[in-house]
Amino acid sequence: MTFHAKFSGYADPALHAAGLYIGGKWQSGSGITVLDPSTGNLLAEVADAAIEDAQRAVDAADAAAARWRATPARQRSEILRRWYQLLTQHAEELATLIALENGKALADARGEVAYAAEFFRWYAEEATRISGEFRHTPSGSHNILVDHEPIGIAILITPWNFPAAMAARKIGPALAAGCTVILKPASETPLTAYAMARLGEEAGVPPGVVNVLTTSNPGGITNAMLADPRVRKLSFTGSTGVGRLLLAEAAKSVVSCSMELGGNAPFIVFDDADLEAALDGAMIAKMRNAGEACTAANRFYVQAGIHDAFVAGLTARMKSLKIGPGYDPETQCGPMITQNAVRKIDRLVSEALAAGARATTGGKPLTENGYFYPPTVLENVPVNASIAREEIFGPVAPVYKFESDDEAIRLANNTEYGLAAYIYSRDLKRAMKVGKRIETGMLGINRGLMSDPAAPFGGVKQSGLGREGGVTGILEFMEPKYYAVDY
Repeated sequence: MTFHAKFSGYADPALHAAGLYIGGKWQSGSGITVLDPSTGNLLAEVADAAIEDAQRAVDAADAAAARWRATPARQRSEILRRWYQLLTQHAEELATLIALENGKALADARGEVAYAAEFFRWYAEEATRISGEFRHTPSGSHNILVDHEPIGIAILITPWNFPAAMAARKIGPALAAGCTVILKPASETPLTAYAMARLGEEAGVPPGVVNVLTTSNPGGITNAMLADPRVRKLSFTGSTGVGRLLLAEAAKSVVSCSMELGGNAPFIVFDDADLEAALDGAMIAKMRNAGEACTAANRFYVQAGIHDAFVAGLTARMKSLKIGPGYDPETQCGPMITQNAVRKIDRLVSEALAAGARATTGGKPLTENGYFYPPTVLENVPVNASIAREEIFGPVAPVYKFESDDEAIRLANNTEYGLAAYIYSRDLKRAMKVGKRIETGMLGINRGLMSDPAAPFGGVKQSGLGREGGVTGILEFMEPKYYAVDY
C-alpha cells in the first residue's frame, strides 16, 4: 500500500494496513486507487486481489474453521467485546479515515463508528445466547431436539457508503455464530476495512478467521469463491441489480444468501403531524450521509393541509446546510462518492424539472473541485417521474402532495422496493394502521432514524432477503439441526 501526502498523519499509524489480509498475514501491493471525493485527488493505493488470492483466502478460512467453530462461545464473545472496545478507543481516527475516503461529514462518520462498534458489543452478548429447542412429538413416538450450528465459511460483500458499519454488521454475527469469513469491501472505501481488520487482529481474532480482499474484479473474485464447495454463505449489501446477479451465481452451488439491497423509502407526513418534529425527522432521514443511504427518504408524500408549510420549512433547512469536505468539522453535507454519482443525481433532477417540478433550493451540481451536489428540494414533482422510481442516493428531496390515507398508501407502495418507510402523525392509531398496509421491512413512526444493532434490518420485495442485526441476525449464519431422539 502507498499513502500520499494528504493522507499521512490522519490517524494512528498502527491503523495503516499493508495490503491484503489473508490467514493473519498482510500482503502488500497496489493497483486500486483510493480518491478523496472532496477533491478527486489520490489518497492511497491498495492491493488488487487476483483469483489466486481469493482461493488462498478460502484456504485460510477453511484452515481456521474447525478450531473457531469449537472455540467456546464465551471466548468468541470476549474477542468481539475487545474489538468493540478498540473501535471505541480509535473512534476519532476511524471517523477521520471514513470522512477522507468516503466524503461523509465528520459528525456522520463519528456516528457510523459508534454504530459499527455496537454490532461487536451486541453480538459479543448474543454469542453466549444461541438457543436450542426440546419438545415432544404430538404422537408421543419420540423427542425433538433442535440445535443451531455455524453455517460455514461466509463471503461478506460490503458497500462504500457505510464502510465500518456494514462490515461490523456482518462480521459480528458471523464470528459470534462460529463462522470464518472473507470480507470484500468496496474498492472506493477499502481503508476503513483494513483498519478494522488491524483492530480485530489486536482484539485477538485468530489467523484465518477474518480475511480481507480488495479487488478491481469483484465479479470474477466472488464467482470463484462461490464455486468453491467449502463456501456456504454469501452476505451482500448493495444494489438490487448486482444482488440479482449474485443470487443467480450462488444458486449454481446452492449457497445460502442474505441480501440487503436497494431502497426507495416513502416519508409520509399527515396534516395532524407536528410540523417541526416532521422537519427534524426529514432532515435525518434525508441527509444522513448526504442522502447516500439505502434507508434515505426518497419520496416525501405530504398531505395537502401541511404541504406548503412543510416545503417552506424543509427548503429553509436544506438551504442553510454547509457544504464542504467531509473532514472539515464545519461541514454538514459532504461530497458524493464519485463523479458518476453526481451525474446520476443531475439526470434525475433535470428530468423532474423538465416534467414540471420546481426547485425551491439547489437543483444544479456545483462546479468546484470534488464531487458535490447541493441539498435540493423539489416540489410539484410528477408521481411518474424517474426520480420517484429510482433510488436517488444523494441530497435531493422530491415532495409530492396527497389528499387521503388511501392515496398515500397507494403512492408509497408504488415501487419494486420495500426496505424502509417513515410516517409522521400525532394519531398513533392512524400511523399504525397506515404502516400495517405499507409494504416495507422497516417503519419509522415519528422517527427519522430506525437503524439499531438490536433490531432486525432488512426489506421485502426487491429490497432483499433475510435480516441483519437483532436476535435474528445471528441465525443468518447458522443452520438448525434436528435430532429425533428415543430414550
